[in-house]
Amino acid sequence: MFKKLISLCFFIGLSITGVSQTSHKEVTAAQGDGIYSILRDNGLEPTIYLQKFILLNKAQLKPDQSLTIGKTYLLPKVESDSIVTTKALTVIDSIPKKAPEKPVDRIESVERNSYPIFGKAYENVPIESSALDGAIYYLISGHGGPDPGAVETYRGQLISEDEYAYDVTLRLARKLMAHGAKVYIIIKDKDDGIRDKQILEVDYDEVSYPENPIPTSQKLRLRQRTKAVNNLYLKHKGAYQRLIVTHVDSRSKGKNIDVFFYHHNYSKSGKKLAENIHNTFKQKYAKHQPNRTYSGTVNSRGLYLIKNTLPAMVYIELGNIRNKKDQKRILNYNNREALANWIYGGLLVDFDMKKT
Repeated sequence: MFKKLISLCFFIGLSITGVSQTSHKEVTAAQGDGIYSILRDNGLEPTIYLQKFILLNKAQLKPDQSLTIGKTYLLPKVESDSIVTTKALTVIDSIPKKAPEKPVDRIESVERNSYPIFGKAYENVPIESSALDGAIYYLISGHGGPDPGAVETYRGQLISEDEYAYDVTLRLARKLMAHGAKVYIIIKDKDDGIRDKQILEVDYDEVSYPENPIPTSQKLRLRQRTKAVNNLYLKHKGAYQRLIVTHVDSRSKGKNIDVFFYHHNYSKSGKKLAENIHNTFKQKYAKHQPNRTYSGTVNSRGLYLIKNTLPAMVYIELGNIRNKKDQKRILNYNNREALANWIYGGLLVDFDMKKT
């Protein structure tokens, strides 16, 4: 009887082992895919399954942990009662073991509230409220460094997408900080600051957080800013975190467009974030331009930054740099200030909804 019991236990053990060793699901990397987007698209939380994916596919990954288009990768198995450990949150490209980073360019003296990144005229940021206390924002203005983005000639002078997106981003950052938020400006130019000018001079000296030169390769640029945001996100895990990306579109000169928004297809928080800012814009247009219909939209889209960054995010197109009506929106610095204020209004609504 004892021998039979041992045999039965041995058979059950083999059966359990056999179940646990079922094959992993395979996926093929497509254009624009990264580890985060592959995991997300297959219902796996990147902060839990990132390390497992890397260990499973070590031989298939490039040295920087990027994927090869057309190559097949194994997905980690879903663990019903998985416990998130420190090891599970380790990023292979090495996150230093130290206290969370402070927001960029912050001066130690709390009394001064001085931030040189905003320029001489705006470096002092008075605290207006604590409405966003506990919120963390990552702000990326499109292009920068060797890539000015969309360009156009206005009255004989060159204007570029990156300069105007950056100016709106700085104004938004200052507003968020004035209301208690922690802000990381991912693409920055220490020389420019907020500029109350119509023509913003084109330069190429922007850097990526913390102080890294921006590569000439578009693929490397996108990976660089994605890595910066994701590393910071993991350090602040558990906090309310949002990513805002700003761009200026380029279409035919006759195409006048309203501000519109993109989000990740599978991110409910990202969709709600985009909708909250979109609704704020609709309300502002109804108040300030009641005789015209606001036609800005909210849609999902598979852009690299949208697919591969961890925080809930919104990707904002501020207008068409080639259209005369849209040029008025971005060249007038009062309008850039209004854009920043309206985006802030939507972000405040989103944060308040999370608190209730």
